[in-house]
Amino acid sequence: MSANDSHFHSHAPGYWPIEAMDKWNDHRWQLRNRIDSLAELEKHLELTDVERAGVLLAGKKLAMSITPHFFNLIDKENPNCPIRRQVIPRLEEGWTAPEEVADPCGEDSHMPVPGLVHRYPDRVLFLVTDRCASYCRYCTRSRMVSGVGEQHLETQWEAAFDYLENTPAVRDVLLSGGDPLLFSDERLDRILTRLRSIPHIEFVRIGSRIPIFLPQRITNELCKMLNKHHPLFISIHANHPRELTSEVREALGRLADAGVPMGNQSVLLTGVNDSVEIQKELVQKLLMCRVRPYYLYQCDPITGSSHLRTPVAKGIEIIEGLRGHTTGYAVPQFVIDGPGGGGKIPINPDYVVKNDDNKAVLRNFEGRHFEYANPSSIPASVEKSLKHQAFSAPEA
Repeated sequence: MSANDSHFHSHAPGYWPIEAMDKWNDHRWQLRNRIDSLAELEKHLELTDVERAGVLLAGKKLAMSITPHFFNLIDKENPNCPIRRQVIPRLEEGWTAPEEVADPCGEDSHMPVPGLVHRYPDRVLFLVTDRCASYCRYCTRSRMVSGVGEQHLETQWEAAFDYLENTPAVRDVLLSGGDPLLFSDERLDRILTRLRSIPHIEFVRIGSRIPIFLPQRITNELCKMLNKHHPLFISIHANHPRELTSEVREALGRLADAGVPMGNQSVLLTGVNDSVEIQKELVQKLLMCRVRPYYLYQCDPITGSSHLRTPVAKGIEIIEGLRGHTTGYAVPQFVIDGPGGGGKIPINPDYVVKNDDNKAVLRNFEGRHFEYANPSSIPASVEKSLKHQAFSAPEA
């Protein structure tokens, strides 16, 4: 056993009776026993007035659903618990700030066919389901997931496949939704097989929070099936180090052993992970799980998210606090998804102090300045002299 095992813990059975342990590792049991009503929630937690009002409003915007595995991470004594803030609705969700919109990334306006978003030249986003194991309260697609919003996802499968088959510029397909790993192994296998039959599609990705919300779903059978469809990447979504339990590490290990490279996409959230210390612990634990921190997202201005969104300066501060203070493998790229459909825009601390034709003046993580001279052109007289030396030298 590695000394690093002390960083990972199981929280089962937690709020559940010890008898539940017999079925705990069955992902179907986990799904059947999700917390999805006020009555179920109040069996386990004493809610604040803000939370209770939020739950009553949730049925009109984004459903509440929390797997037993993830629910066990909630600190019942702390109403500001970072896990609690992510999945239990709050009253603030009922208010829409002036800058907030239902479709902040402009996905609906980039759909050549329903369910397929083509915004970048060589890749598409394929929305294959509107359901998740649990629902994040800051979800950028809350307009269409969970089945209670005003908009419904209506993926036209054959039209989407026809578009992909007839658009050779597309070489990369990202399956998302909702969460594709909620599908049965057989259904997901059929989708991946169909995509792999299209010659110009080289690269397939799956975006999923299942390894965090429902690690029991990552079975050996699932991993064996995924192994048939390489190159296949999975982007997971963990926001706080507490989410990386021993069960999650084992699930991620099964995926890694099946040859699936993984990157993590976090969302920067007030009261959840908006500090250098929490982010550093998160990214270092991710590497121990064989997951590369990939993106740190500025929270999209989705309706009802103002209580969770941070100023942009906070993300810059976090990246500066990581760069040089932990391995470069652990430092994600901080990005803002340009509101209205601008795509991912990288945001970095300002490390370039000055840059002209002669040199760049750079600032390192310690604040010290360094000069990098831009390359000089070889003077014509020197070039002529070198040629003369080369051609007049005796052959070896």
